[in-house]
Amino acid sequence: MKEFIEFIAKNIVDDPSSVQVEESQKEDGTTILRLKVAQGETGKVIGKGGKTAQAIRLLLAAVGRKDGKKVNFEILD
Repeated sequence: MKEFIEFIAKNIVDDPSSVQVEESQKEDGTTILRLKVAQGETGKVIGKGGKTAQAIRLLLAAVGRKDGKKVNFEILD
């Protein structure tokens, strides 16, 4: 899933080399993905009214369900 987020983010932002994704696990088995992009490009990943971020979360939830995992997605400043 980490690679999936990297692929999406690199195709949205102007500086694909700045995309960083951290993956960690909570005790309950939930996967947490944290996305960091270059300063000033966070808005592109969030989108108008948060629609892009919501679409990414929906896709992650679908992929996670397929693998039997719960996934949380965060965008860092």
